Amino acid sequence: MSPFPIVSTGEDVTRQVLSDHPDLMVVAFRFQAAGATGALHSHPHVQSTYVESGRFRFVLGEEERDFGPGDSFVVPSDQTHGCICLEPGTLVDCFTPRRDDFL
Repeated sequence: MSPFPIVSTGEDVTRQVLSDHPDLMVVAFRFQAAGATGALHSHPHVQSTYVESGRFRFVLGEEERDFGPGDSFVVPSDQTHGCICLEPGTLVDCFTPRRDDFL
């Protein structure tokens, strides 16, 4: 069990840090309903995303792609990205270096 709290990041979306180190952080984002969104944003961290469950439509820069269970991808530093949940599920994101703003 993670010692980190579950934090609301928007309607029907929560975030929980699973593990962290100054060089790497693992975070679970849980989407409880279709239509829930991960707002468009960018950050200096390199991010990898693994779709543990559910279905999601992601904007990655100028591209839009759908991902489902078992899919993964990398978001380069400073690339604008975000998603809309198509079927409830969980995304597991890794950030390097860690997202100190999540602590």
